[in-house]
Amino acid sequence: MIEKVVLERAAEKIEEPWSPVEVAKVNDYVVRMALFEGEYHWHRHANEDELFYVHRGRIVIQLKGFPDIHLEEGELAVVPRGVEHCPKALEPSYVLMFERGTLKSRGD
Repeated sequence: MIEKVVLERAAEKIEEPWSPVEVAKVNDYVVRMALFEGEYHWHRHANEDELFYVHRGRIVIQLKGFPDIHLEEGELAVVPRGVEHCPKALEPSYVLMFERGTLKSRGD
């Protein structure tokens, strides 16, 4: 059976900030949702790009060697593999991340 995804229901499954829950799978990729609160840690993904889509709220993706990216609801950005980054929430924010299923959420 093919099921639809209701993002508000996915948000209700999140128990604590920075702990993503799986929303859907697409081939070798996964869509995860997390509650962003405060600042995460600086990290990079050596082999995978990472897409951030703001469902609700506002975030900044701080980047080493590039200008910071400010995202509002309905906006997205892709951080290329190897770029050190640090997501920061300007308010509690629900963010979708599209990434390879093998990607370590915490980075390298």
